Amino acid sequence: MSVEVAREAAWPRVRPRRRVPGWLWATPVYAFLLLFVVYPLIRLLAEAVTDEAGRLSLTYLAQFAGDPFYRKALVNSLWVAGGTVLGCLALGLPAAFLLVRYDFPGRELWSYLTVLPIVMPPLVGIMGLVFVLGRAGTVNVLLMDYLGLARPVNFLYGWHGVLLAMVLHYFPLVTLNVVDALTKVDASLEEAAEAMGSRGLRRVRDITLPLLTPGLVSGATLVFILSFADFATPLVVGMQDLLAAQAYLNIVQFVDRRLFRMGLVVGALMSLLAIGFLLVARRAVAMREYAVVSYRAVERRPLRGAWRLIAPALFATALGLAFLPHLGLLLAAFGKAWSLTPLPTRFTLEHFDQVLHLTPTYVVNSLRWGAVAVALILVLGVSIGWMLARTSLPGRELVDSVVTLVLALPGTAVGIAYLRAFHAPLAGITLTRSWFVMPLVLAVRRMPYTVRATFASLLTVHPAMEEAAASVGASSLRTFLDVSLPLIWRGVVAGALFSLLFALQEAAATILLVLPGWETITVGIFTFYTSGTFGQAAALGVVLVTLSAAILYAIYRLTGARLGGLFGSGGG
Repeated sequence: MSVEVAREAAWPRVRPRRRVPGWLWATPVYAFLLLFVVYPLIRLLAEAVTDEAGRLSLTYLAQFAGDPFYRKALVNSLWVAGGTVLGCLALGLPAAFLLVRYDFPGRELWSYLTVLPIVMPPLVGIMGLVFVLGRAGTVNVLLMDYLGLARPVNFLYGWHGVLLAMVLHYFPLVTLNVVDALTKVDASLEEAAEAMGSRGLRRVRDITLPLLTPGLVSGATLVFILSFADFATPLVVGMQDLLAAQAYLNIVQFVDRRLFRMGLVVGALMSLLAIGFLLVARRAVAMREYAVVSYRAVERRPLRGAWRLIAPALFATALGLAFLPHLGLLLAAFGKAWSLTPLPTRFTLEHFDQVLHLTPTYVVNSLRWGAVAVALILVLGVSIGWMLARTSLPGRELVDSVVTLVLALPGTAVGIAYLRAFHAPLAGITLTRSWFVMPLVLAVRRMPYTVRATFASLLTVHPAMEEAAASVGASSLRTFLDVSLPLIWRGVVAGALFSLLFALQEAAATILLVLPGWETITVGIFTFYTSGTFGQAAALGVVLVTLSAAILYAIYRLTGARLGGLFGSGGG
């Protein structure tokens, strides 16, 4: 036997596998985004500039522009969203600096507790604050009983109460983004600045803050859009002169067709404004180049002197305020006969029995819709993340823009868009009359977190490893399952869990789309609270916070608290 024949016998020739064209598996992704993101948005925008007969008309836009009430609602919405961003920056930015750059007593504990407020959505947060700071809440009762105040102090009812609830919930989003950005600042840049005489606050202003711009802008934009679109929190404290609240109130009434059309106009304008905010933010980041080839992390320094006590005291104060809603929620959930007393006079499990045993629909539906939504999110999110990180398919940049657009769209506007786009039969199914619309809208709303997590995880895997598998005949699917997935699964699961966390907290879109029998926990909380059944509302709130805390803990263990990347602008 010749040497060549022996070599052929020892090393069989690898037969090339027939590869599936990229466009073939990407087509369903394109179709999904077009049908369930782009089409509803276009339909909503078209509704704003047409009349009842479908003819082009700017009548309702003109009525909006000429109505002082709607102009005031627009200004109030911008004011509340802008104030929320400033409050979140005031809390989140110093917290991130202290956690990343300094060692002090209890730092690890504070790093975890700082993220915890995110488990309580603003709707539940404002409800918990009402129990503690409301006119008949614990604080006012104590002030009137022991300090002799003749009337309760208005801590909550107005824009300041809305700001308080939103800041206490959303400031961890700023902290997470800034922590992620700070850990990537090259120490040599700051050392060079110090060598040139730029020290202390000047070095932070000239070097550190500019490098934090992507994280700051990403966190601030997310907070602005979420607070701009929230309608449930203002309604709890009696504020109706906000765009999101007017969109909801006008849509849910079925008597006045003019008000209904104005609700569509408000939803369309909210979408356009949110898209505008997103474009401005991306432009602000794109104006400068922030990337470095490699970086050496800045070492943490121990705080000395009085600052070793001041830093924990600052965290304790901020988090003490942030956990006030949790205290009020627990008291209301377990309390009974609580009226004009600082604390409940009796405690009971009756409220939990009612929401978990007698009417478990809310919890069961939330878990059911959340599970189906996460299954959709995993299929779509991982596919889109792979598309952005590993392919050069046509339309890739457009897909990235559409995914980013989903983050910008207000939940209220998405709910209205689905009502208008899918109220007619589609392939024989009226989607808004099918249970599938609930997990579908949750998947669409929360998919970007899994996309970003998958994209960021794939960037840490060198393509050469996948190319080596392909070179020995592995198909694309086998390469992904055997090589890529074992290396990125933590990031993918963390992204999916974050999607689930926010899906469980979704209120704006689901409240508009829900039909009897489909109610989720947030719908149940809103229904119970607005009907005056506070104990059951609080009990559902405790269930939601417990589920969210468990999910957040799982994410924390998977990522080691490196959560900020899930919120980055990402993309290719």
